[in-house]
Amino acid sequence: MDIRRTILLMIFSFSLLMLWNNWQVHQGNPSLLGASTQSTSPAAPPTTSTTTTDPTAPPASVPSAPVAPVVSNSSAIVPGVATQASTQAQTVDFKTDVLNISFDLVGAQLVRADLLAFPSREEKDKPFVLLNNRGGQTYIVQSGLTGAPAGSLYPTHLAPFSLVTDQRELSGNQLVIKFVSEASGVKLTKTFTLNRGSYEILVDHQIENLSAQPITPAVYLQITRDSKDPASENSTPSFMSGPVSFTGPAIFSEQEKFQKVSFSDIEKRKATYVKEADNGWFAMVQHYFVTAWVPPQGKSRSYEMTELQKNLFAVRSIEPVGTIAPGNLLNVPAKLWVGPQDQDGLEKVAPGLDLVVDYGLLTIIAKPLFALMTWLYTLLGNWGWTIVVLTILIKAVFYPLSAASYRSMAKMKLVAPRLQALKEKLGDDRQKLNTAMMEMYRTEKINPLGGCLPIVIQIPVFISLYYVLGSSVELRGAPWIWWIKDLAVQDPYFILPVVMMATMFLQMRLNPTPPDPMQAKIMMFMPLIFGAMMFFFPSGLVLYWCVNNILSIAQQWYVMRQISAAAATAQR
Repeated sequence: MDIRRTILLMIFSFSLLMLWNNWQVHQGNPSLLGASTQSTSPAAPPTTSTTTTDPTAPPASVPSAPVAPVVSNSSAIVPGVATQASTQAQTVDFKTDVLNISFDLVGAQLVRADLLAFPSREEKDKPFVLLNNRGGQTYIVQSGLTGAPAGSLYPTHLAPFSLVTDQRELSGNQLVIKFVSEASGVKLTKTFTLNRGSYEILVDHQIENLSAQPITPAVYLQITRDSKDPASENSTPSFMSGPVSFTGPAIFSEQEKFQKVSFSDIEKRKATYVKEADNGWFAMVQHYFVTAWVPPQGKSRSYEMTELQKNLFAVRSIEPVGTIAPGNLLNVPAKLWVGPQDQDGLEKVAPGLDLVVDYGLLTIIAKPLFALMTWLYTLLGNWGWTIVVLTILIKAVFYPLSAASYRSMAKMKLVAPRLQALKEKLGDDRQKLNTAMMEMYRTEKINPLGGCLPIVIQIPVFISLYYVLGSSVELRGAPWIWWIKDLAVQDPYFILPVVMMATMFLQMRLNPTPPDPMQAKIMMFMPLIFGAMMFFFPSGLVLYWCVNNILSIAQQWYVMRQISAAAATAQR
């Protein structure tokens, strides 16, 4: 029983710490548990020297890691690319049924993307802005050519481009956007193809050699963003959000699989990731959304993550394309995803791209749970009722284990008066009391810890479901009933947290009263602590816990009624 008291004290202390920490974070104060993986004000970079890539080096091989670039107007310079005289920024806008996007004619950079199907947290009548280079935010997509001989320049993301497309809005099923730039006898045509209902953008880089000499350029693809955490999207408390709260770059390759890198590791030059590959993709990940480049597969390329300047980072790939003879041209295709973390859509774009929805070590359990949840939604058409039915199904699957736990607690409740009599009889003689209690448990065939194992077995499933609900973009903006207009944010009237506290108190009444007064006091405070924590959680997660508690009460009442009836029959 001393062990139980210690465990309860630890849980109680940890809960108090987490509640206070979450309140501090909610008020905008630093977390008591240390800084998050996002660095909003990086320290000065280390003085470790870097090696500048020689622009005259044979570009037939993968370029070596470039020096940390100098930035002009939030644009990163790539190895072998000198600063080109750029025109004044001028943007052109395009629209599909799911995207509003803006390109800067300087470099044909994608500098803004509005996701029309996802309303902004701050202004419900406006779409969510994923890419942006205004209002103190930098999150843009770039590409260009590098590998020019010394003294010459190829078209980069700092070069002036001309728009050669008249169509500005999707008509039919496809919108094709073309930009052209020419420098040093090399013509680069960027073609962006957008399809109806899709966040996937097909990008083609056509390189034409207009000079009298063969050229050996390399195509670079790049995502640049600041390290500011999109706080309005991270509605899950920081101490419980786990993988779903990550913001930063990620790379996937067949060699190393899925690798996430924090901004702080890039800043400190401690980032570990695959440097060369001929497969995979790279991305910038944040809660619910992702921007990803998928270079052509089977082509050797290098990867780099770098700090461009204070609070600004880039992840890029550089792919040598071989020799292009005079008068010839070469097309280098790629895919770009700018949109939500839609697992089905991402999986179709590239193998492993759906892993940006990161469930951590519990992916093997979480993936089937998510598949079940999406199937239920196709039947019910409401994510709130989907959570309710999913919780019912999980409780039904684990009912045999839960019943074993409830039977153990029911038997403990039946012998509680006898335990209290033993305590009064033996007083403070702990050794004799424990011996007498163990003898009673043996006689009555009660395992005092018999209810623990079934609960432990279920914990991985419950945690997996927690992460599935916390990371599913499908719940963002999804209503349930009446006052719940968005399952991904807090209950506006805190009704569900209050219901959860009430169900926890009721569940406690069904459990045997701990013989130790300290344990009893701790158990009385537990519903208040956990209920208060739930005030900060997304309502979809609190709904899950409420339904789980109600089902547990029903199951426990049923099992205890069976045990009591059996005991009454045995006494006749």
